[in-house]
Amino acid sequence: MKVFDDKHIKNVAFVGTHRSGKTTLSETMLFEAGLINRRGTVEQQNTVSDYHEFEHQRGASIFATPLHTEWRNYKINIIDTPGLDDFIGEIMSSIRVADTIVTVINAKHGADIGTEIIWNYVDRYHKPTLFVINKIDSEKADYDMSVNSLKELVGNNAVLIQYPIKIDGAQCIIDVLKMKCYKFKPEGGKPEKLAIPDDQLEYANKLHNELVEKAAENDEELMELYFDKGTLNEDELRKGIKLGMLNHDVFPVFCVSALNDMGTGRLMGFIDNVAPAAADLKPEQTLDGKILNPTKDAETALFVFKTVYQPNLGQITFFKVMSGEVSVNDKLYNARTGDLETLNQLYIMDGKQKHAVQKLTVGDIGATTKLKFTNTNDTLAQSESAGIIRPIKFPQPRLVKAVFAESTTEEEKLSDALKRIHSQDLTVDVKYNKETHQTLVGTQGELHLATLVWILENIYDVKARFETPKISYRETIQRSATANYRHKKQSGGSGQFGQVHLKIDPFYEGMPDPEGFSLRGKEEVNLPWGGKLVFYNCIVGGVIDQRYLPSIMKGILEVMESGPLTDSFIRDVRVMVYDGKMHPVDSNDISFKIAGSHAFREAFLNAKPKLLEPIERMILRVPEDMIGNVMTELQSRRAIIQGIESEAHYQQLKCNIPSAELTDFSSQLRSLTQGRATYTSEFENYGAVPVHVQKEIVKQEVITS
Repeated sequence: MKVFDDKHIKNVAFVGTHRSGKTTLSETMLFEAGLINRRGTVEQQNTVSDYHEFEHQRGASIFATPLHTEWRNYKINIIDTPGLDDFIGEIMSSIRVADTIVTVINAKHGADIGTEIIWNYVDRYHKPTLFVINKIDSEKADYDMSVNSLKELVGNNAVLIQYPIKIDGAQCIIDVLKMKCYKFKPEGGKPEKLAIPDDQLEYANKLHNELVEKAAENDEELMELYFDKGTLNEDELRKGIKLGMLNHDVFPVFCVSALNDMGTGRLMGFIDNVAPAAADLKPEQTLDGKILNPTKDAETALFVFKTVYQPNLGQITFFKVMSGEVSVNDKLYNARTGDLETLNQLYIMDGKQKHAVQKLTVGDIGATTKLKFTNTNDTLAQSESAGIIRPIKFPQPRLVKAVFAESTTEEEKLSDALKRIHSQDLTVDVKYNKETHQTLVGTQGELHLATLVWILENIYDVKARFETPKISYRETIQRSATANYRHKKQSGGSGQFGQVHLKIDPFYEGMPDPEGFSLRGKEEVNLPWGGKLVFYNCIVGGVIDQRYLPSIMKGILEVMESGPLTDSFIRDVRVMVYDGKMHPVDSNDISFKIAGSHAFREAFLNAKPKLLEPIERMILRVPEDMIGNVMTELQSRRAIIQGIESEAHYQQLKCNIPSAELTDFSSQLRSLTQGRATYTSEFENYGAVPVHVQKEIVKQEVITS
């Protein structure tokens, strides 16, 4: 295949809400360029990008799919992304390596909530962006509504390049950059170029002048030309629009009918001639501050933005060439692991179709197979000291489930499959909770989880069940208590004997030593699960030999690993061992360990035990008109609001909320805000469980144990 230089490679990511027509637009662009002879459709399940069996079942894009087209000596790499927020990882990785974001809007719905959700991610990356209003020939299309909703979302930086009209029943597009009218046949394709009709000239000139002003704003030289001439020519306009896109200040707006091939050729021409290439963007930077020179003569550095496992091919690794060039059989270092990888094959991928190439240059997107040590977000570089390219920061899971293999013989198989899935999709979080002895899987929502289940069953041949995860509670006490226990066992010969008297108190940092005891020794144990055990030796007169005290403490620690309320860890207790008895023959370590554990358990149950629950520190970003409903929901989940700050049309809300209340919170928040609210959370501390809630938890523990 032809090798293009960095000035003639354009990488675009098609983003937009579900049913906006991204896949159809991709298909039409490949058809327009002659790379395919017949256009497939989503309904017929024969498009280039939606090739996955699960996508056929769902009738929608699930995975981001790289493909390419060629137009007038330019190569356009397209990444067709899903339109559902559950697959935000696929969208974010595509945005990360694209040079221009093409946001597709359904003319029947305008810039809807789904568009807003995706726009928030696009805006965060500050990437050059253009908008395409699709389905302009639909009976229910409303172009003016679509433009108005778009401007409400992104402001007046959305600048019309085109608008649709009908002439004698024929679909036409007025282009105010070229000041031409394109008239299409019912089947679309190459349009007839006409002068702008007289009744449209005034409006077209108005839009043209707005475009000129917007383009001139981005460059002093262009501004001077504008003041001198009162206008800009087409080349000057292109320059100004490109600079505005690079500054994230100009968002050109086009209109098309992807289904009927109207306007796609003009859109591709704009991507070729105006939209920024990789060489126009700021150079990439490594985590240690090194700047990667985006030229073909620089040292080679690749950024891995996506990995896919296919049963017949193994792992396919997708990358963007950030600097230098890469050729077949090149050996590159994984900057994260230090391992050397050999790229035995290089491909350009069009959906599931592989096109072998010998070389790829800076700015291009390609793929390879059979890498041993490389996963998503990794850097492959010519030099061992090249540094790690800034990775994609994926959102934390919104839905967490405990997962078990349906058959206990397949637990290892399930574990291996989950590790491989995580390496491909970093928005799938997999970890093992040592306290609850559960493997936890985090996803972005119910549909993301359903996709995970399908992949497990159909790709890895393992069935799993998913349950609500257990909460890692802690147990402690609220008052002092005393207890004693005598352990006596006689079975012929040497027996077992040990008696322990002890007192326990709630512990807090800085508390004074206990009064009324003869303090002979003190040991503080920082517990692995948090909190402390403070152990005092208060034995007088040698009633218990010094050598048995470690055994008593060991027995206490064993109980603290499995508290009597919910089998959870115990924390923040101090123990005074002040009396007891021993036998000259039958006493031994095991006797005092048993006596100590029983005495501690009895005292604990008499010390008004209470449960502590993990509390999350949560930050929510909520549309200002929805904040009331969200606050009501949070308060019903025992959240404590810490503060609210304004942020454009959003409110940033901070609160502390029990982890136990987050089981279905993501789904409920999505329902309350139509998916517009987002949140992050992290562990803050442990807090006391309310009495009525504790009773229910303990009751449930008794039922299930």
